[in-house]
Amino acid sequence: MRVLTPIPPDRRVRRFSQLLGGLLLYGFTMGLMVRAVLGLDPWDVFHLGLTELVNRWVPLSYGAVITIVSVLVLLLWIPLRQRPGVGTIANAAIIGFAVDATLWLIPPVDNLAVRIGLLVVSVVGNALAGALYIGAGLGPGPRDGLMTGLVARGVGSVRVVRTVIELSVLGIGWLLGGVVGVGTVVYAVAIGPLLHLLLPRVQVRSAALPERVAVPSGGPAAPVAPTRPVADAPFTEAEGR
Repeated sequence: MRVLTPIPPDRRVRRFSQLLGGLLLYGFTMGLMVRAVLGLDPWDVFHLGLTELVNRWVPLSYGAVITIVSVLVLLLWIPLRQRPGVGTIANAAIIGFAVDATLWLIPPVDNLAVRIGLLVVSVVGNALAGALYIGAGLGPGPRDGLMTGLVARGVGSVRVVRTVIELSVLGIGWLLGGVVGVGTVVYAVAIGPLLHLLLPRVQVRSAALPERVAVPSGGPAAPVAPTRPVADAPFTEAEGR
């Protein structure tokens, strides 16, 4: 029994380089959004609130908490019979590191204009990062896999399950001290349209193999002209996480 979903056989260099670049950019933009201090997306409100709670007893970085949450969410895949991809594992391992590196490199900012600029760059950059990661076709993020697993088990529709999860982590994160603000609203409104715009432009496309037809005389099968390249099936919105 396979533990991971199969890796697409073609364009692997492109896929893996795009996966790595997308995940590093994703973590970088998450760090920028933290430095903007204008509000985070629901999962990051939860991550930041949990970091505040945990640090009362154990000194853990924000990125370390993100990684731990990713691993715990992956464990929830087991009863849902979901199989991760290489990209799923890379997601859990890389994003937290990239966030911590960004927060180490970029100090807190007081100027409001600069913070607004950081917010804009972080939202647009996050959408590009998500498109790169999703477009690599190497597996969904841990949190989106949880959503699709619950949907597959008949818990509810994608819209209902996703909304319940997002509102739950947002509410818990806010109660724990996570930052909710205008950035939370901007992210919620902008991320979907931006992903819709960017994903088709960076999605890795698989070249269809030529079909072969039987030759009545018993000779070798003759190849048919290759079909047009086809795109790998896209994942759900915002699967960088």
